Amino acid sequence: MRDELLRLLPALRRFARGLAGNLDEADDLVQSACERAIRNIRQWRPGTRLDSWLYRIIQTTWIDQRRAQGVRDRHALGVAATAEIGGGGEATAIDKLTLKAVDVALDQLPEAQRAVLLLVCVEQLSYAEAGEILQVPVGTVMSRLSRARLALRHLVPDGENNRAAMSAADRMAAK
Repeated sequence: MRDELLRLLPALRRFARGLAGNLDEADDLVQSACERAIRNIRQWRPGTRLDSWLYRIIQTTWIDQRRAQGVRDRHALGVAATAEIGGGGEATAIDKLTLKAVDVALDQLPEAQRAVLLLVCVEQLSYAEAGEILQVPVGTVMSRLSRARLALRHLVPDGENNRAAMSAADRMAAK
């Protein structure tokens, strides 16, 4: 299980980053979730998907933390917004601005939509897998994903760059 947990850390961190809004909070969230998973290892059923169980723990840990601390001020601009996307010059500047806009827009989405968007679009889980993790029907996953994508199109400036924005969202979450 330890080897599998280590293999899953990058994906867990991406998911937590999307929920938390910045890498520091995401790392704390993943650490808390891993501690909770290890402490409650008896609840995990061998033969079932460890990643689904851990995603669910991260989400419930996030919700628990939000409830306990109230609504927190989060960084609107994460580390990914300042990271080099590649290349140079005008294209890099446009990519950075788009990435920044997507990061800000993601933070404005309701948690339920953000979680579905991250699981399906970034982690490339199926609707059924995302539904299992979030404990909602597949139809709810599809509906939330549709609303999240529509909201991103409206929240990211310059509607002509919507495809670039969705691609930037995927690149941002992969960091």
